[in-house]
Amino acid sequence: MKPFTMIAVVVFSLVALLQLVRLVQGWQVIVNGWPIPLWASGVALVVAAGLAFMLWREARGAAGIRPSQ
Repeated sequence: MKPFTMIAVVVFSLVALLQLVRLVQGWQVIVNGWPIPLWASGVALVVAAGLAFMLWREARGAAGIRPSQ
């Protein structure tokens, strides 16, 4: 796996993990006086986890390792 790809997978995974923690803990986030609803973290979790998974899977395929079908 290329270094940049590995860094991107780690960053997207950490973002997904933090969004999950926010959902579980119920952390309140306020940006410029506007509260961000918890459902937005659910959307961000799905997007970040999906991007991390797709990058990881693509990197494995590019290395010659094909997932079993």
